[in-house]
Amino acid sequence: MSPRKEIKNKLQGESLVRKSLMKNRKPVPTIRLVPDLHVVKIGGHGTIDYGRDVVLPLMEEIGELSQKYKMLIVTGGGVRVRHILDIGIDLGMPTGVLAELAAKISEQNAEMVALLLSKWGGSRIHSSDLLELPTLLRLGTLPVTHGTPPYGLFEHPPGTGLIPPHRTDTGAFLMAEVLGAQSCILLKNVDGLYTENPHVNPKAELIEEATADELIAMDLEDMAFERKLLYLLRDAATLKELRVINGHKPGNLEKAIRGERVGTLIKA
Repeated sequence: MSPRKEIKNKLQGESLVRKSLMKNRKPVPTIRLVPDLHVVKIGGHGTIDYGRDVVLPLMEEIGELSQKYKMLIVTGGGVRVRHILDIGIDLGMPTGVLAELAAKISEQNAEMVALLLSKWGGSRIHSSDLLELPTLLRLGTLPVTHGTPPYGLFEHPPGTGLIPPHRTDTGAFLMAEVLGAQSCILLKNVDGLYTENPHVNPKAELIEEATADELIAMDLEDMAFERKLLYLLRDAATLKELRVINGHKPGNLEKAIRGERVGTLIKA
């Protein structure tokens, strides 16, 4: 048998799956492409579905803040995602197909939000445009994109059921991580993460601060964001925390951007 042809490098001959492979490598700091960026996720279910009474004041607030802070606005899907998932599951669609269908809904919300923010330079961008973000921000653009990560047909099996485990909260976090952003802020219709759903149990307690491992151990029945996010945060290279706040309350977003105590802070 002919010997394998190799190109001289530090990973020469490696399978890339050996457990101790990276432990033997001297750590190299990861480049932070936009270190002063704030990734702001607007929930579809928690914000956009409420219509003009909630959305328009929030757009005004975001627009004005964009004059002081660099932001990437990320949209969720909301009620229409629930509808298409329900139909797709009933028809036996695979998880990857459900992910493709759900992405189209959050894209629709991104287009509407970008138009509502046009007064402040709101511009719809796509996942493939993320590496252009430093230039777009210098040009005064307020970028808006949808949050569904582009796994599409390659979405991971969810373990239980068929609902795609990586949805728009996850996508917002992954964008913040790859861009080396300063913060990732999830806007919801509750004051943060609670021990139970506060809309169901008004006595549920607000969790003001916790680590990813603590929340994984708590294994809460209901959460204000996708459970997969905890595992991603724990393993992240650049982004070591995220914050969940109530986007219906004016002023909360700037407090979160400034690092003030508001909502729930989750640390890696």
